[in-house]
Amino acid sequence: MARYRVEFRPSAEKDLGRLASTMRQRVIDAIWCLADKPRPVGCRKLVGGKDAYRIRVGDYRIIYTISDIVLVVGIHSIRHRREVYR
Repeated sequence: MARYRVEFRPSAEKDLGRLASTMRQRVIDAIWCLADKPRPVGCRKLVGGKDAYRIRVGDYRIIYTISDIVLVVGIHSIRHRREVYR
């Protein structure tokens, strides 16, 4: 299986910078696992979003898209569960 490239939107980089250091490391580990397996166990496809998925890391959600043609995982946002879907 080919390895996907992970790309961050500027807003996702900003979200990542706002996290506490321990949570930031957990989120980074989860994101790099997406390069090997973009649809891990527990991921959910978002309703209304074309190729948009989310994974949980504690109380935080990582929203991302997958492009299977060019093998890219695009990270769109990393937010607390009460803020992410607004």
